[in-house]
Amino acid sequence: MRIGSIINGQERNEKDRESLAVLNPYNHEEIGMLALATEEDLNDAVETAFCTYHDIMKPMSAHERAEILRNAADLLVEQKDEFASILVQEAGKPLKYSKGEVDRAIQVLRFASELAKNIYGELIPMDAAPRGQNRIGMVTRKPLGVVGAITPFNFPLNLSLHKLAPAIAAGNTVVFKPAEKTPFSAYKLVKLFEQAGLPNGILNLVIGTGKEVGEPLVQHDKVNKITFTGSVPVGKNIRASAGLKKVTLELGSNSPNILFEDANVEDTVEKLTTGAFAFSGQVCISAQRIYVHHTIYEEFLEKYKERTKMLTIGDPANEATDIGPMINEDESKRAKEWIDDAIENGATLQVGGERTGTVLEPTIMTDVKKNMKIIAQEVFAPIVSVMPFKTEEEVVKRSNDSIYGLQAGLFTNNIDRAFRVADQLEMGGVWINEISTYRQDNHPYGGVKQSGLGKEGVKYAIEDMTEMKFIGVKLQGKE
Repeated sequence: MRIGSIINGQERNEKDRESLAVLNPYNHEEIGMLALATEEDLNDAVETAFCTYHDIMKPMSAHERAEILRNAADLLVEQKDEFASILVQEAGKPLKYSKGEVDRAIQVLRFASELAKNIYGELIPMDAAPRGQNRIGMVTRKPLGVVGAITPFNFPLNLSLHKLAPAIAAGNTVVFKPAEKTPFSAYKLVKLFEQAGLPNGILNLVIGTGKEVGEPLVQHDKVNKITFTGSVPVGKNIRASAGLKKVTLELGSNSPNILFEDANVEDTVEKLTTGAFAFSGQVCISAQRIYVHHTIYEEFLEKYKERTKMLTIGDPANEATDIGPMINEDESKRAKEWIDDAIENGATLQVGGERTGTVLEPTIMTDVKKNMKIIAQEVFAPIVSVMPFKTEEEVVKRSNDSIYGLQAGLFTNNIDRAFRVADQLEMGGVWINEISTYRQDNHPYGGVKQSGLGKEGVKYAIEDMTEMKFIGVKLQGKE
């Protein structure tokens, strides 16, 4: 299979284009080839999106946009197995998690379809100010225009739709740059929107490198918003070069999960096994740091080790597989180096720690110090650190002692403590009696500190992909 960019409905897949092979992370077999886009292609995509916005998208009614999104959701239901298979092949994501990603993507489209018809403004009480009588003030919400969407490899379908679906619902056009490691789901998604009735030029796909198409997309003066999910360094560069564009950045994390003495150990062991190791820990809100009250620490650790050893490692195409490969061998080597570095500096390996090619065993570490990479940075691998604590004040301080602040989980039956701690945690989101890794597609999602800027979640993304416009009316009559 060889694919190219899709601009105004036309694929750019000439034989003389520079190409790039995409490999299956598990068996290293070639999935297909990419015909790489150039900066000229990117400029064409932006110009197309700009013209289409003015000629087609602005006149399109809310109910028409809603119908297209609903059609896309229905088509994705029909094509669920095909999309799941692509995710297994290009991302190495185990089949059961790939199917779960498709299910979530369907929900994103349905949320966006409903919300496309419910973008409200408001009336302003103008007579609240002196001389404001006989005046009416209205605020409406208008689309921004062209949105640039840059998406990651770890949830190539769902995280792409968290950008594309709200953009379309709000009435924008899009230039879509997916990760080069996982382009086939993006290509198939654009084709799905075509089937759903989306006119050509509204959604334009550019498949290329960050240097060739990513940077020019961020800097283009006809792009009004950039929405990006990825690493902190790239996010910082985007913010620095985006100028006055609106920017949403979903960046890194090292999510803490706190178990107080009244936590249900059996329940948390089960949840945190999934929370730490699903998709080999390559999840922004993966449970990376687990703080356990000292009175239940030993019990939790032993049961957690036992449950982790039961995970099935193997071919991601097998529905029984829990742990498949990391995205490539460089990443698995890097993660293994972080484990070895921690051990050399006094950490204890409890479970796992071995690497075979791209596959890293699910790994539990203890005796971890706060400056070790495995907890100070985003590990993005199947590695979790389990640490005891004694007091509420201590664990809040340790949880907040990070450059990140995306999402956290805490477990307790004490409702006063639950809300007190949740309020003190410096995070964009906190779950009580749920793991940090849990996300629904309709709640606001985004971090503080170096975890990002702005919020996703369909309703909140739509708000950020529109701008307020004030219209005032002076009624004829007496002042």
